[in-house]
Amino acid sequence: MSTLIIEQFACRQDNYGVLVHDPMTGDTAAIDAPDGTAVLRMVETTGWDLTDLWITHHHPDHVEGIPLIRQKLDPKVVGPEPEAGRIAGLDETYGEGDSFTFSGRQVEIFHTPGHTLGHICYHIPSEKLLFAGDTLFALGCGRLFEGTPADMWSSLQKLMALPDDTTIYCGHEYTLANARFAISVDPENPALTDRYERIVEMRENDVPTLPTALGYEKRTNPFLRVDDPKIRAGLAMQDATDLEVFTELRRRKDSF
Repeated sequence: MSTLIIEQFACRQDNYGVLVHDPMTGDTAAIDAPDGTAVLRMVETTGWDLTDLWITHHHPDHVEGIPLIRQKLDPKVVGPEPEAGRIAGLDETYGEGDSFTFSGRQVEIFHTPGHTLGHICYHIPSEKLLFAGDTLFALGCGRLFEGTPADMWSSLQKLMALPDDTTIYCGHEYTLANARFAISVDPENPALTDRYERIVEMRENDVPTLPTALGYEKRTNPFLRVDDPKIRAGLAMQDATDLEVFTELRRRKDSF
């Protein structure tokens, strides 16, 4: 089996589009459709045949490109079963525990409510790849537009159970802003300090900070480190539950 080729590209103000291509079969999947023109341009640039489109959630900046892409290329469009009524143009829908096959590889579905109630992530275990949409970001997590802190914390725990060397593609370039918040609540973390300095340099040179790796996030992302004694001490929440600490971190990030 050949190794998948992945092309990540910027679109809109801070979104990322992603193409996943199998050079042996020619199958190609796009992750979300933030900008149909940008997706079509990258398909043309690569010369690949777009066979699949995987949607993570219903927000406009992830679905607005579906009509144009369907009109021009007509890929199979799949998306979250809990949001089927809010996303036009889906051919198949999936929920927690479902899976399907892409180019001979199993794709697992995680239902990850929080950012939206029906958000799903796509995991290809054979490649150790996770397409996290707006659930997990580099040094952050999605804002809670529809779900509760308990929803998001449960969702993050699902993703944290994956292997540390899982490569994670996210929906947005939010890393610098997330890093500034992370430093504010975890200032004594040397891995985070080093990462922050690299992120500043990367963004000054317009270099993408994604993809990231799950193990890296576990060492530096405060939303995955709610059990860390220093973070808890800084919040004066030494005896709080993990959910309570997560809730406070999310509250602080919202007003940071």
